[in-house]
Amino acid sequence: MSTEKEVTIYDLARKLNISIATVSRALKDDPVVSKKTKKKIADLALELGYRSNNFARNLRTSRTNTIGVIIPRINSSFMSSVIAGMENVANSEGYNLIISQSSESAEKERVNAATLFNSRVDGLLVSLAYDTDSLAHFEPFTKKKIPLIFFDRTADKTEGTCIQIDNLRAAYEATTHLISQGNTRIVHITATPKRNVYIDRLQGYQQALADQRIAFREDYVIVGNLSQEAGADAAARIMEMKPLPDAVFVANDNCAVGCMTALKQAGIRIPADIAFAGFNNDPVSTVIEPNLTTVNYPGYEMGQIAARSLIDHLNGASSIHSTNTIILRSELIVRESSIRRKTNP
Repeated sequence: MSTEKEVTIYDLARKLNISIATVSRALKDDPVVSKKTKKKIADLALELGYRSNNFARNLRTSRTNTIGVIIPRINSSFMSSVIAGMENVANSEGYNLIISQSSESAEKERVNAATLFNSRVDGLLVSLAYDTDSLAHFEPFTKKKIPLIFFDRTADKTEGTCIQIDNLRAAYEATTHLISQGNTRIVHITATPKRNVYIDRLQGYQQALADQRIAFREDYVIVGNLSQEAGADAAARIMEMKPLPDAVFVANDNCAVGCMTALKQAGIRIPADIAFAGFNNDPVSTVIEPNLTTVNYPGYEMGQIAARSLIDHLNGASSIHSTNTIILRSELIVRESSIRRKTNP
């Protein structure tokens, strides 16, 4: 079986009867070459199906102009906005992203890291899976001094920059708001306490209770995978509690909506019987009725900052320190799901 010969710059130069150097400069959009000549070369390249040989160029520059990204789930509104921010910066600087998802599996995260390392990415951006408890699979990057940045879900003692929000403070504010509406029996639905975001949100919840002299109850903490299905399962557990809780703070909006829907179907009035607050400000928070009180934080900005920090390091404009943590702002958005008293939130 024969394969068609790849068109080269030599072929373009021969057909147009111009020098190889001129073709090369034109394809790089060098201003030395006239617009008329550039157009002739571009038109012929398109006609013959010429493709730039990035592989050869990368061998010369030791760069692939690609950045690896590992995220827990692609079908997350928050992660979609993060990736959009990364792409905005990366593409403007001539970089492409290679995106992979761990599907909340530490093993798949390990495989993804190895694949991206072998693909010779210039740097790596990571948000960790639920069950990741070792960062050994990122050691090849640090040993090769390939820049590594963790965002949103980070880990302690990492060899790279971490970009996140103050999750403890945000959870504290959400819980304090629920308390300000007269609630004292507040359930917290969260995920495995291996990840910083869920550890910190639990601590913020506990601190708000303590500051208002409300006893913390272990049975009021429900751990799941924060899916809508997990929210429905949590609703079943809540219905069995005597007395019923009067509020629920959920570590993400998707799970909060699943829980709210199941409780409403069981005849529970929200917020009259049980008030709700979520986290992330996903679009679903304004679709559910009543609209969900939630914590908003800037996914797009987080993605931009992560990509910019990495590229600045690659270009020698900055260095990445293992102890460097960037904290982004967040804000509580109060909506109908939590308002009982006519007081300022």
